Amino acid sequence: MIRFFKQLYLNNILFYCIIGVIFLFILAYLFPMFYNAAWYVLYILLAFLIIDTLLLFASGKKIIGNRIMSEKLSNGDENEINIVINNQYSFPIYSKIIDEIPFQFQQRNFEVKRKIKAFGKDNYTYLLRPTERGEYSFGNLNIYAASPLRLVSRRFTYNKNQMVPTYPSYMQLRKYDLMAFSNNLFQYGLKKIRRIGHTMEFEQIKDYVQGDDLRTINWKATAKKSQLMVNQFQDEKSQNVYMIIDKGRVMKMPFNGLSLLDYAINATLVLSNVILKKQDKAGMFTFSKKVENRVVAEKRQSQMQQIMESLYNIKTDFFESDFSRLYIDVKNHINQRSLIMLYTNFETLDGLYRQLPYLKGIAKNHLLVVVFFNNTELDELIQQKSNTVQEIYDKVIAEKFAFEKRLIVNELRKYGIYSVLTKPENLTLDTINKYLEIKARGIL
Repeated sequence: MIRFFKQLYLNNILFYCIIGVIFLFILAYLFPMFYNAAWYVLYILLAFLIIDTLLLFASGKKIIGNRIMSEKLSNGDENEINIVINNQYSFPIYSKIIDEIPFQFQQRNFEVKRKIKAFGKDNYTYLLRPTERGEYSFGNLNIYAASPLRLVSRRFTYNKNQMVPTYPSYMQLRKYDLMAFSNNLFQYGLKKIRRIGHTMEFEQIKDYVQGDDLRTINWKATAKKSQLMVNQFQDEKSQNVYMIIDKGRVMKMPFNGLSLLDYAINATLVLSNVILKKQDKAGMFTFSKKVENRVVAEKRQSQMQQIMESLYNIKTDFFESDFSRLYIDVKNHINQRSLIMLYTNFETLDGLYRQLPYLKGIAKNHLLVVVFFNNTELDELIQQKSNTVQEIYDKVIAEKFAFEKRLIVNELRKYGIYSVLTKPENLTLDTINKYLEIKARGIL
């Protein structure tokens, strides 16, 4: 009996009917001729109420619902959540779906109304975009089913307390998977990479075809074969590539709901996959007050899973980053010359000058690429039309900060340090392109 009352809900139509009956009794007080009619209407309403309740509760048939989603959510991407409902009743039902979405999304008014045919099936899909890594707990999937009379509803509850982890953007990982095998990336809006020279890793001797570099002609093989033969070289492989993520204060700034730190984490995951597909060794670690989340550069089969787990477990209090500790750690633990992609952010030249001695120290033994961010909000402010003195002042200050970003690029170039200045939303594309450019030019 307690279970019955927990599942029974009165609909608004029933209350409207009750209000109508009360109005009839009030009218009968003024006009006695309506007295009997009011009682007839009340009896009919009670009869329909009993019939409606029996239709929903008397039979063993019911509504079966299920929330279907992937085992993990992709951070910063639109994730599909599917709700499947099977109607086992012999009549159409009017359903109201209330899914208890995790509190991180702050959606407290989720409600969907659907009509489902007799013995029918219905699918409903909605999207969720998480902006934080971690565990997301879904509550109950509540389905309120009403018969065609729609006086009462019966509640069905499914998928109680379903926990789903949110990992770095594995959707981007799939999107850019094929980029590892081509330097022609026009479809992604990237510049064409011009190959300069070649490495000294010999692959084979092959027949000359039009377009081959004349400098690679093998004259001894040509004399033996009596036709032009050329040496073919391949890209150097098994080179170490480390991605270092600054998880200090400068990476806390949010853009489109995602912090710079999470943009860097998503880009690191995708770039790691490209590196491994290019037969290089991918490694990573993070730093703030100390160096953490270390994954040694390897190219074993489990490397991507290890990197993904390390990226998922990154935690920070956004303290001031200690670049001196980073320099000491790189010097002690990375002995072989490596490509180092350093994700950080500099807003002013003064901020760069404080850390420049340590960056120069790292660049002496490794190929260092500093990846930092354009402030897109400043760019929007610069593009706006100024109408007041205050707006003109704000625009001049914004242009000053934007100009300092370009000065930082030039300052790094003076000391042989490569850089990528990018918008947060273009970070993944630009870092992949820089890595492929370095590989094509044989700089490492």
